[in-house]
Amino acid sequence: MAKQSYLSSSIRSIMMAGFGTALLAGAPAFAQDQQSEEDQGADEKETVVEKIQVTGSRIRTDGLDSATPIEIITTEIAEDQGLNTLGELLRTSTVAAGSDQLIAAYSVGFVTNGGQGAESISMRGLGASRTLVLLNGRRAGPAGTRGAVSAFDMNALPISIIERVEILKDGASSLYGSDAVAGVINIITKKGEGGEVNVSGLAPFEGGGETYRVNGTYGKAFDRGSWRVVADYNVNTGLKRGDRDYFDCSERYLFDYETGERADPIDPRTGEYHCSESGFGLFHATGTALPPGTSGGRFQYNYDGFDPQDPTTINPYYPEIGSEGSNPYVTAVPDGWYWAGYNRDADGLLDGGRHPARMNATVIPETTVASVYLQGDYDLTDTTSMYGELLHSSRNTKSESVRQFWTREIGYSRISAVPGFEGSSFVLPVHYTDHYGNDTTVDYSRAVVGLEGSIGFWNWDASYQRSHNSGEYKQDIILFDSMIMAQETLLGVPCEGRVTETSGRACYEYDWFDPQNMFGNPNQEARDFLFGQDVGNTTYKQDTFDAYITGDLFNMPSGPVGVAAGVYWQRDELKDTPGENTLAGNSWGLSGAGITQGSAITRAVYAEFQMPLLRDLPGVESLDLTASGRWTDVSAYGSDTTFKVSANWTIGAGFRVRASRGSSFRAPALYELYLENQTGFIGQTSDPCLNWVESTNERVRQNCAADGIPETYTDTLGSSGSILSISGGGAGQLKAETSISEGIGLVYTSPEGVLAASIDYYDVVINNQISNVSGGAVLSQCYNSEDFANEPFCDQFQRNDGSDDGDWSIIQVRGGYLNTAEQIVRGVDIVVTYQDSFDFGDLRVKLDHTNQIQRSFQQFPTDEPQNSIGLVGNPRHVGSLNTTLNRDDWSFNWNMSYFDKTEDYSYYGFDDTTYRGNQVRFVAETPTYVLHSLSASTTFNDNIEATFGIGNLFDKQPPKVSPTASYTFGNVPLFASQLDYLGRRAFFNLSYSF
Repeated sequence: MAKQSYLSSSIRSIMMAGFGTALLAGAPAFAQDQQSEEDQGADEKETVVEKIQVTGSRIRTDGLDSATPIEIITTEIAEDQGLNTLGELLRTSTVAAGSDQLIAAYSVGFVTNGGQGAESISMRGLGASRTLVLLNGRRAGPAGTRGAVSAFDMNALPISIIERVEILKDGASSLYGSDAVAGVINIITKKGEGGEVNVSGLAPFEGGGETYRVNGTYGKAFDRGSWRVVADYNVNTGLKRGDRDYFDCSERYLFDYETGERADPIDPRTGEYHCSESGFGLFHATGTALPPGTSGGRFQYNYDGFDPQDPTTINPYYPEIGSEGSNPYVTAVPDGWYWAGYNRDADGLLDGGRHPARMNATVIPETTVASVYLQGDYDLTDTTSMYGELLHSSRNTKSESVRQFWTREIGYSRISAVPGFEGSSFVLPVHYTDHYGNDTTVDYSRAVVGLEGSIGFWNWDASYQRSHNSGEYKQDIILFDSMIMAQETLLGVPCEGRVTETSGRACYEYDWFDPQNMFGNPNQEARDFLFGQDVGNTTYKQDTFDAYITGDLFNMPSGPVGVAAGVYWQRDELKDTPGENTLAGNSWGLSGAGITQGSAITRAVYAEFQMPLLRDLPGVESLDLTASGRWTDVSAYGSDTTFKVSANWTIGAGFRVRASRGSSFRAPALYELYLENQTGFIGQTSDPCLNWVESTNERVRQNCAADGIPETYTDTLGSSGSILSISGGGAGQLKAETSISEGIGLVYTSPEGVLAASIDYYDVVINNQISNVSGGAVLSQCYNSEDFANEPFCDQFQRNDGSDDGDWSIIQVRGGYLNTAEQIVRGVDIVVTYQDSFDFGDLRVKLDHTNQIQRSFQQFPTDEPQNSIGLVGNPRHVGSLNTTLNRDDWSFNWNMSYFDKTEDYSYYGFDDTTYRGNQVRFVAETPTYVLHSLSASTTFNDNIEATFGIGNLFDKQPPKVSPTASYTFGNVPLFASQLDYLGRRAFFNLSYSF
């Protein structure tokens, strides 16, 4: 029976071990191993490890002997570098490090694909939906919340389950189907016999962002099979803005264009540069008769106890009422209020930057993940085995943030209506609140059951998989109907006896001019009236069936021709139901959404051939050709075919050339088809016909005139200066994306296996790329059209007809997902590995480097392609240098990751702006960024292993940029996932084996 257990493990390893020839590469090795009866009777654990090394090279983990480039990442890297999640582990690869990745921090304050806390991997910067993730050779179903769920959530699988990850750096739709455009990530789980308990932790030196993990695993092999169970519990305590100096304050970070000196105002309360975050108070309407050099500013309350009118104390800038330079529109101000933000010096007094609620706002969400994983196999007969896998994980993610709210619906109030104020001006009460938290729970389950076996010299496999994602997302909201009722009290509408229409709240007379309310400290009655919580739910189900057979078809002079053929079936079903207030449009200031619901069925047949063309000729030790093809039909789209051809030419003297060319296609994701009515607002200034008479674009001038819009339309009326923007899915319109991927590489392996190197060029072109077209882009495409009368984009918005006081403003515009774009990526991957034994120990050095040449995106044919390489978050050169020394019972690891300098000036076309009438330079660049980690591991009593290390050894802080030039946390660029948020930290891992 041990022989058949060996058979079942071997067949599974064939499926999991290779890419490009995933169904074929293991077969010759399996046949060869069968010749050794001694090997067949070897220990089961050793047998499985041997079969994982199907390609048989000493440098197997570099993927240098494959027909297509493969990178192997083992979980030892996670232990050596203090990495806590699968996402962190995958981001060490240069295929991910060269572009911005979706990390949990981005979901704080932004709606991201997969919802709060979800993390995904985008290979080559092509997007997570174009990277296929497999688990043990089978598709891993999507996980997350909200309508845009399409990718596997890297938090759903604990790193303790994983043995290694194989990354195919090449398109593979002909083998694996849709989504494998940029490449494939295959996650291989642990196997073997025995048990292990691990405890690990990470603690930054500055505090905040601690992580703790405990997990255990146990496996058993018996005559007819084996089983293993893994349980894991992982906690990330999260990081707050106040935990780090580089997050707690957003300085303007501007410099005088001539002298280079800092142009930021000083906050006299701290003596430091002023924090420029949005604040609160009575925002003052700008008047034409204000003193020279001043603007509207705002009136704010003295919360700190200083005397704002005493020139000897904190505010020497406030002009006394009636004096020269004072605000002529305000004749009386109550005690405790002062005018700020009306000129450069007074900007230093604006509140908001270090508000306690902002300091408590989340940067990295607090996350807890509990997981359990089981797998097993059983030999039913001498030639047939049954196997199964079960994964369940539950993730809870929490975050806190801050937001403003104001009397948007009724606008400004006369200042004389504010108690204690007198004058002819108008003010807008703007309030602050910490009622902006999220609480998300995602339960993800995946079950696999399958049969495998052999018929003569042919191997077969058939499996069924079900993945089920259930997510609940709780969002703190401000109730729209309560806001309307609260604002109506300013218009004299009585509050008594009134109840809000949707939320059913009893009216409360909210004081819009109370300083404590503005500061974010309303009483409980006000909170109960204005604030609520919406609860949405998301489910995503995926069922797959995959069956294949593989073996040798016939013999050629150079060897046997291998073949694999299979059939595939998949069903996807998505339903996202936002909270009842969101559905009813009763969430103030946040985007709305409808119920997103849809399903699709995919059917496919595929085949692959491996042909040894030449052997043992001068200059050709071997030449192998692999060809594969796939026919796929998607019910929500249609059918298509894909192919791939790759050649592997061993020249001799250790040199080898590999090349491939293949096509891929990606059917529209369910959310791209069925996403329902996502609403938001854009400014009326997005209208190309606003003041079109002064436009320098002749086509815009002609088309706006042809649309009947008069030359007098120079200012918007109504609509509060905004356009309702609606986006949604493109069902009935979308076609599949298509792409061509090409690559060629040179590989060298020294005869003694000490040195190995490869250089690979890649080129991917995506046509008809699906992109989310914004409302502004719809308007631009309409009025820039050469065929305006027949332009379909002009049917996507509704405009007033001018009958109401000459109002020609746009009421609403509909964008959404369309096939419009082309994307091209090109670059070079370099891998160098050196390993040898010396008197001082065994040394291994591995260099991974990627030079990104191009990543251009062209949304419309009339657009100029935009190359993102070199922009912030997309460094041209990225790499890692990993050095390991094994000596006696100790192992030492040093890792260096480096990222090229970046800049956004080329994107803007300039590097200057104006601040208070002065020309200043903003900062939109990051220098070369290098991170180091160091660790040491040792073993005690043959069964206790300990690892201790320091991450970010030199406490490299993230670079600073100007908030006026990019999204930031503090002054840290937000969309640059290569940057380290935590700073120097200590980490450890203790493992006990039994």
